[in-house]
Amino acid sequence: MSELYLLDYGAGNVRSLVNAITRLGYQVQPVNHPDDILKAKKLIFPGVGAFGSAMTSLVSKNYVDPLKKYIASGRPFMGICIGLQTLFTSSDESPDVHGLNIINGRVKLFDNTTKSVPHMGWNKTLKRKQGSAFSLSDDRVYYFVHSYAVPYTEDLAKWTLATTQYGDEVFVSIVQKDNIFCTQFHPEKSGYAGLRILRSFLEWNGVSDQPTILCDPVKVSSDYLTKRIIACLDVRTNDQGDLVVTKGDQYDVRERDNGGQVRNLGKPVELARRYFEEGADEITFLNITSFRNCPLADLPMLEVLRRTSETVFVPLTIGGGIRDVVDPDEKLHSALDVAGLYFRSGADKVSIGSDAVYAVERYLENGHELSGDTAIETIAKAYGNQAVVISVDPRRVYVSSPNETVHHIIKTIYPGPQGEEYCWYQCTVKGGREGRDIDVHQLVTVCEKMGAGEILLNCMDKDGTNSGYDIELVDDVKKAVNIPVIASSGAGRVEHFGEVFEKTKADAALAAGIFHRKEVPVADVKNYLREKGILVRSPDNIL
Repeated sequence: MSELYLLDYGAGNVRSLVNAITRLGYQVQPVNHPDDILKAKKLIFPGVGAFGSAMTSLVSKNYVDPLKKYIASGRPFMGICIGLQTLFTSSDESPDVHGLNIINGRVKLFDNTTKSVPHMGWNKTLKRKQGSAFSLSDDRVYYFVHSYAVPYTEDLAKWTLATTQYGDEVFVSIVQKDNIFCTQFHPEKSGYAGLRILRSFLEWNGVSDQPTILCDPVKVSSDYLTKRIIACLDVRTNDQGDLVVTKGDQYDVRERDNGGQVRNLGKPVELARRYFEEGADEITFLNITSFRNCPLADLPMLEVLRRTSETVFVPLTIGGGIRDVVDPDEKLHSALDVAGLYFRSGADKVSIGSDAVYAVERYLENGHELSGDTAIETIAKAYGNQAVVISVDPRRVYVSSPNETVHHIIKTIYPGPQGEEYCWYQCTVKGGREGRDIDVHQLVTVCEKMGAGEILLNCMDKDGTNSGYDIELVDDVKKAVNIPVIASSGAGRVEHFGEVFEKTKADAALAAGIFHRKEVPVADVKNYLREKGILVRSPDNIL
């Protein structure tokens, strides 16, 4: 029986961490009872979501005392993300909730006036100590996803193995002292660089060699947060009933010849693995088949996620069907239940489309009051806003004058069919088949209030055209929100990626068909961006 234990308090995706440990040749078992904590020879405490929820769960399960005793025993302990934060005294996120108080300090909210929050993406760690047993490299980046962090101060020097800068804020990204080793980033989602760090802990005996403390970190003019390149896989059943990756031409996924068959561009698990090896920073699955008569627990996308997470160690997002559903036996599952099942199957984020539009419509109809019961709000409360992505499917509506509509308009450099100089972006539902009387500006700003942590910004006018992203749309949305924005729809050449990052403040760019058909490899995109001076993650396939 394994002496390595995983303390899962019930929040988020721990499957990927278990898969990473298995990939490294180790076995791990879950903590099912407080006594299991003290049986462990090594203990890993991962976590996502809110500080308060994590501590409340530890208290309710009677884990707090044995966890403190375990840490005091000198046996190796690793905390990840919230697992690091709970070691501190308190957090701005849950001011009335006490942490474990192993380290005296407070977790604080990032300033979102000058940067997107959450801090989401790949960033560097800068070592503060020499001689550590852990496999750290200042030229590698790791995957962070959090809105709160521990600001670095001199008082924390003895605890701090590495710091990271986001905007003008420097925070503790790795804690290491005595038998304690914790990361604010997710090693299981940081590719092979993250796996090497995880292996260092698994091989560690818990003895600290008291490495020399370096000088305090110095702020630099800009951080090392990279732009993300995301591979998107639209998944549906074809006419033979097989689950395939397809791609639409302005949302139409059927061939114009070949009998109108669904375009088959490959198998989802195999393609995801290929993109991981090629250097994609994230993988997004968009489920475009309803599976209406399938029980929730039997959804094919759950198996896709489980299998993908066995070999793909970057963030996985799943979209489609994140709503209240009823099984054939009439059992009701809330959107929160659905999301939880996807997280436990290997997803890190869920993407909400049409239901976000409906939720915002109700918000506007009800006097601009949050209900607290939408899918966005319930999932964000349970798992953190970084777990909720809003997928927006807009199309241009041209007008001759701003006075012709009550909607948020832009003056466009691309005139309409009658020479119109203005347009607004209408939100659609049902895969773009139905327009609604709500604009993109309304949707994204309200969804941010509800707790969404990221915007996936598609564009029906650009989808499948290979003519480049809608720069005007991306720029307008990015200026409207303080959360990360992913540009999507229209990429056809490497230059289009450079254009969207140079002309807007987009945090990431997503593409599908050009990657599937190998017209533009992921590596070519990154090489081009690197030549343009745009920070991107370098390939790393060495374990």
